Amino acid sequence: MTSPTVKLNSGHQMPLVGFGLWKVNNDTCADTVYNAIKTGYRLFDGACDYGNEAEAGQGVARAIKEKLVSRDELFIVSKLWNSFHDHDRVEPICKKQLDDWGINYFDLYIVHFPISLKYVDPSERYPPGFTFDGKKVVPGKATIQETWTAMESLVDKGLTKSIGISNFNGQLIMDLLRYARIVPATLQIEHHPYLTQEGLVKLAQANNMAVTAYSSFGPQSFLELEMQRAKDTPLLFDSKIVKGIADKHGKSPAQVLLRWATQRNIAVIPKSNNQSRLLQNLDVTSFDLNKSELEEISGLNQHLRFNDPLNYGFNLPIYV
Repeated sequence: MTSPTVKLNSGHQMPLVGFGLWKVNNDTCADTVYNAIKTGYRLFDGACDYGNEAEAGQGVARAIKEKLVSRDELFIVSKLWNSFHDHDRVEPICKKQLDDWGINYFDLYIVHFPISLKYVDPSERYPPGFTFDGKKVVPGKATIQETWTAMESLVDKGLTKSIGISNFNGQLIMDLLRYARIVPATLQIEHHPYLTQEGLVKLAQANNMAVTAYSSFGPQSFLELEMQRAKDTPLLFDSKIVKGIADKHGKSPAQVLLRWATQRNIAVIPKSNNQSRLLQNLDVTSFDLNKSELEEISGLNQHLRFNDPLNYGFNLPIYV
């Protein structure tokens, strides 16, 4: 079983269902990626900030060596971290990340946050996180335009086939579109029934950008981070609406939440270490929800955001 694809504005095909590498432990990451490839996953969503790209690359290399898959059958995604937004820092860090993965191009390389932070040399600390010295957040001076121009050069040089953005709001997107030589192929955002962001999704899709949802299960992703907001929020898996729809279709609540996204042409990147759930998460395009079911799930919206730097104690109010 593999995922259907969506055609990006760059002309490349992106799987609608992928595997997210956020919070995948280093000691299990290689095996997790390898097993996900065996299960049928082809898109892997990584990032500098996840700190596990070398291990993910080991899993990819093993699968290719055993001829389970070829490189051109995979869709590997990575992200530019905030500390490397200066124009002359973008290409070197992209090349380092490619080396970590053990590949010579990304299928998609994304600006992780619309935040420029002071450069941290990878030899000193990697990944650097949000702070300059492990304690203090120090802003950088790069504009989004400076960073995006450098991102475009990565496409020109063949280091990535497509480029995208993540965690951008509508105003930033509208501004970027005024100067972009290469329009972002994708917009990756927190998207679940507690945070539907309908206007932002509509804006992106109207400008021919594919939308990818992360944290599709809402608070579930943030409980292990001990985030109080997540602890205080009822689990979507326990929602009477979600459970009722799942029972009606003979599917799990997770499958219903993922189908709520994919049926609206929004890509998803769930993760699991459980083999049966790996299969279930991949099987989220074989059934349809009716209009009233889609609307019921969307009606759970509370404009409730979890992945906000402020929720981690960093004074970077990008969503105010």
